[in-house]
Amino acid sequence: MKSQAALSEKDEKFREFSLNSPPWKVVLYVSLPLALYESLNQLFKILDSMMAAHISSSAVSTVSYLAQLDMTLAALGGGLAVGAGMKISEAYGAGDLDLVKKRVSTLYALCAVVSILLLAVLLPFTPEFLRLAGTPEEFMSDGVSYFRLDLIGMVIMFFNHVYIAVERARGNSRRILYLNLLVIAVKLILTALFVYVFHMGIHMIAAATIISQALMFSVAAFHICQPGSAFGFSLSGISFNKRVALPVLSISGPVIVEKAAFSLGKVLVNSMSTVYGALTVGALGISNNIGGISTTPHIGFQDGSSAIISQNLGAGKPARALHVFFCTAAVNVGVSAVTMVLNLVFLRQISWAFAQNDPAFQQMIMGIYRFEAWGAIPLGINSAVVGMLYGFGKTKATLFINFCRVFAFRIPVLWGLQTFTSLGSISVGIVMAVSNIGVGLLSAVIGFFTIRQICREYHITFGKRRILCLRQAI
Repeated sequence: MKSQAALSEKDEKFREFSLNSPPWKVVLYVSLPLALYESLNQLFKILDSMMAAHISSSAVSTVSYLAQLDMTLAALGGGLAVGAGMKISEAYGAGDLDLVKKRVSTLYALCAVVSILLLAVLLPFTPEFLRLAGTPEEFMSDGVSYFRLDLIGMVIMFFNHVYIAVERARGNSRRILYLNLLVIAVKLILTALFVYVFHMGIHMIAAATIISQALMFSVAAFHICQPGSAFGFSLSGISFNKRVALPVLSISGPVIVEKAAFSLGKVLVNSMSTVYGALTVGALGISNNIGGISTTPHIGFQDGSSAIISQNLGAGKPARALHVFFCTAAVNVGVSAVTMVLNLVFLRQISWAFAQNDPAFQQMIMGIYRFEAWGAIPLGINSAVVGMLYGFGKTKATLFINFCRVFAFRIPVLWGLQTFTSLGSISVGIVMAVSNIGVGLLSAVIGFFTIRQICREYHITFGKRRILCLRQAI
C-alpha cells in the first residue's frame, strides 16, 4: 500500500535549503532561534530562582536541589526525543516520508508509555524517593508537594520535548521560539502572582509550570493531528519493527543513560555539598544558572547542528555534515567568550538579585561562579562535538564523555577537596571549573579522532588549504 504521508511545500523548501545552501547559513537559520529559545529558558530559570528567593533562602535552595532530580527524570523524555529526532531527520533527509511518519508516531507512543510508568511509580512514593536521593530533611516539608506537582509538569514537558524535536527536524525553529515565548510569559505572570501578590509557597511555582506547559501541549496537539502530514501522528503509523523502532531505541538508549547519569551525578554533588551547609547547595544552583547564560546557547546550536548533520548524512553528504560541525564550534566559542566576560564584569549586580540582602550568601555565590566561569569556552567545544556525535549516531561516545564529566572530573575531585583540604564552600566552584575544563579537553580529543574515523569511513580526503575535510564540505 502506498504511503499517504506527504511533505508540505514549506517542508520541501526547507529540505532543499538544508541540503544545498551554504552550511554556515543553514546553521544560523536553524540554530539561532533554538539558541534564543534555550537562553530564554535559562532566563526563566533565573527569574524563577529570584522569585523563590523572595520566599526565603531555604526555598531557593530547595528548588535548586530538586531541579537536579527533575533533570535526572527528564532525561527519559529528553533522551528519547533527542535520539528519535536524529533518526527522523535522517529519514527526512533521505526523502523516506513513510519512515518519517512511522518514527514520529512511534515516538509519541513511546513517550506515553514512559510517562504513565513514571507517574505510577513515583507519585505514591515521593517522600521515599526524595530520601533515597539524599534530600536534606530541611527540604522535605516543602519539597514533597513541590516535587509531586513538578512530576505532572514534567510528563507534559515530555510530550512537548518530543514535539519540539519533530519541529526541529523539519526546520521550524521559529515556531519553537514563539511557543516558548508564550510559555515563559504565562509562567512568569502566574509565578509572580502566586509569590508576590498571593504570597504562596514554592508548590505554586510548580503549579505555574503545569499550566504554562499545558498551553504548549494544546498547541502541539493541534499541529501533530494534521491529516496527511509526514510529521503528524497516526495510530496506524505506530510500529515497533526493527526498521522503525530499533534504530530509534539504539540511538536514544545511550542518550537517556548519559543525561540521567549526568543529572544524577549533579544530585550526588549537591548531596556532598551539604557538608558545607544547605545554603551552599542553593549558591551552587544559582552559580549554575549564571553560568547558563554562557552555556545554554550552546544547547541550541548543538540541537540544531545535530539535526542538520543527520539530514545531510541521510542525503549522502557526510563531508557537508562535517562542515556544519566546524561552523557550530566557531559560533559556540565566540558566544562563550563574550558572555563569560559580561558575567564576570556584572557578577556583583547579578548575584545581588539572588541574595536578597544576605551578604554572606552573595559572597558564596560570587566565589563559586568565579571558578565556574572558566569552563564556558571548553563547554562550547563540548557542545559542538556532542552535536556532531549525535548527528552521526555515535551516542555511545557522548555517554562516555558525560560519564567522565561527572564521575571522573567532578565527584572524585570534590571528594579529594573535602578529604584533604579545608577550603570550605569554594571547593564546589573549583570542582565545576575542573570538570568543565576537563570535559572540554576530552571532547576535543574524541572529536579529533572521530573526524578522522568519519573521513576514512566515507572516503573523504583532506583539503589542501582547509583543516581536515572543509574543502569537500563546501
